[in-house]
Formats: sequence, structure tokens, C-alpha cells
Amino acid sequence: MGIYVWGTGCGASEFIEAGFDAEKISAFVDSRPMGETFLQRPVILPEELDVGDCELLVITARHVNEISVKCAQLGIAEEKLLFIKNNYGLKDRNEGCRNAEKLLGKELLERLLPENRIVRTPPALQRSALPKEEQLNDYVRLASLELICRRLENVPGAAAELGVYRGHFAKHINWLLPERRLYLFDSFEGFEAGAGAAESFQAAHRNTAADRVLSLMPNPGNVIMKPGFFPASLDGLEESFCLVSLDVDFYQASLEGLRYFWPRLSKGGYILLHDWANPTLPQVAAALGQYERELGEKIPSVPICDLNGTLVLTKA
Repeated sequence: MGIYVWGTGCGASEFIEAGFDAEKISAFVDSRPMGETFLQRPVILPEELDVGDCELLVITARHVNEISVKCAQLGIAEEKLLFIKNNYGLKDRNEGCRNAEKLLGKELLERLLPENRIVRTPPALQRSALPKEEQLNDYVRLASLELICRRLENVPGAAAELGVYRGHFAKHINWLLPERRLYLFDSFEGFEAGAGAAESFQAAHRNTAADRVLSLMPNPGNVIMKPGFFPASLDGLEESFCLVSLDVDFYQASLEGLRYFWPRLSKGGYILLHDWANPTLPQVAAALGQYERELGEKIPSVPICDLNGTLVLTKA
């Protein structure tokens, strides 16, 4: 009888880093697989899952409503489903899961499942041109982005994201700012050696592709792809910016991003420093502290309570 994991991204990495041995996973399940294997285990489509063999399906992706429907269609019993992302709501999605503690252990289960919270999809996204299955399921982050973009009408400059991963957040920037140039900086091959990424975290961030990211953009004509390691990937670029998403997880890359973008941020613009309050990525906050010491002043900012603790920096 097998343990399967739905998802081959950061959620899967978090599951492994919490203490589960990847070798015990029968297969990873992904509706849009990036390759045939992940962490040396096979990657299969949902329809290829052997329901009779599945004793526990650990769902690490965030699109839990769609996945729940698919699992029901496949005939996977609720007692075999463990949601470690977006398991919160008016009803705990894991209430009927009987096998998780037996197969994973109580200690690991408690690390995987934080205290329940209630979030919902932003109404604006329900009206968006983005397919529902392509929307990033983080209410506070997306609602905050929408409100911030409303403030940029008279702020000059392009938009940018450093740390694009699979393009889930970038496509919302591109949708909300359709007339702005959007620069997308990412190696599309994981982190540089020495950044501090664990093996599974590195594998998850290699699990992307520039052409696939571009294909997701609702306004691709205004998107400028900048593949490579930052800051070498700048290649002499000089630009002013109204909005920057800085999401590179580790100290040096975060610091280099702040050093480049903050001086070029227009008055009234914003930098969204993702993972600033993420307890698993403390180097992001450390990088901001170092940059503020270099400036000799604190940058005006406000934290938002999205899933990973973004800090919004603004230039008055």
C-alpha cells in the first residue's frame, strides 16, 4: 500500500523538509508535470494513480477545491486525503482523514498542519480573465496586490518580479497592470550554489521553465524575460519601477535585489518583499536589516498577513 504526494513544487519540498523520507513516496501526482521524475521518484498524472494501492494521498498544492473534486471522481476516499495547504475554512478538510497519523506519525503531522485559518478568494479574481485553476490561492496577497495596483495610476515606471518560479504571481501583476512593461528575473534552474537551499527545495525551484511561464501571461507582449542569475541577468538594464515583487528566499539574492531596485523605485511605488515573516526563510528579513544599515535609515513599510508574511516597502 502506497503513500502518494500531489504536487511537485514548494509544498512538496516543505513536506520533505518537515521530516518525511522521499524514498517512501510511491509517486508524485501532478496534473501538469514538468518531468517524469521528482526527487528520484516517478511523477504521474492524476488519472494514472492506482487508487487500490493508495493508502494516503498528501496534497501539497493549494488548489484544493479542484483537487478535492478530482479525487472524488477518481474514487479516493476522504479518509485517505491529507491537505497540508489551504486545509482551513469553516470546515477542516482533514476531518475525515483517518490514515495520516498512523502513516506519518503524530509529531510530523503537527509540524505539517498549523492552526486553522479562514480565507476566501478575492471577488475581483472571480471576475478576472485568468482561468480559476491558474489563480494563486492566497487571498491576502492577491487582494493586497490589487489594492496596491490601484495606487499606481500616476506613478511612473515598469513592474518587475525577481524570483518568478512558475509565474503564478507574475501573471496577476501582468493582468492588473496590462499596459506596463513587466520584467521577469529568474534563473529558471533553481538557486545558485551556496545559497542555502536544501535538496528538495532546490529541486522544487528547478521544476519550472521560462517558456511555460511566458505562456501563462495574459498580456505577453509587455513581458520581458530576463533568465539567469541576478544581478548578472540585468545585463546593463537601467529602468525605473513602480512595482517590484522580490521573492528570492535567501540572503544574498534578497540583498542584491534591494540594492538594485530600491534606488530605482519611483516615488509612490512599492516593493513586495515576500517571505519577510516566513519562519523557514529568516535570511529575507536579515537581508532587509543589512540593507537598511547600509542606507542608514529604516524604509517605510507595512507587513501583510498573507500565507508567507510579505512586507510592503514604499517610497514617499
